[in-house]
Amino acid sequence: MQNKDGSWRIRINYELNELIENADIVRFIKSRRIAWLGHVMRMDDKRTPKRMLQWKPIGKRTRGRPRKRWIAGTKDLQIM
Repeated sequence: MQNKDGSWRIRINYELNELIENADIVRFIKSRRIAWLGHVMRMDDKRTPKRMLQWKPIGKRTRGRPRKRWIAGTKDLQIM
């Protein structure tokens, strides 16, 4: 949220509740992610967000647990 002087501040919980009309916050966030994913999937293949979504890293991975990619978090959305 932007203040009158142009600086940004973090919204408070009751402001968020008013914004989403007391809906379930997890469900609201998932629905926004679905909407954003649909928006990116409809983009032209030359656009940067679409290329980043489809990008597959090459090379050797470091030891340990692999890093999570954004697309890996959307698997639950594809099930819905």
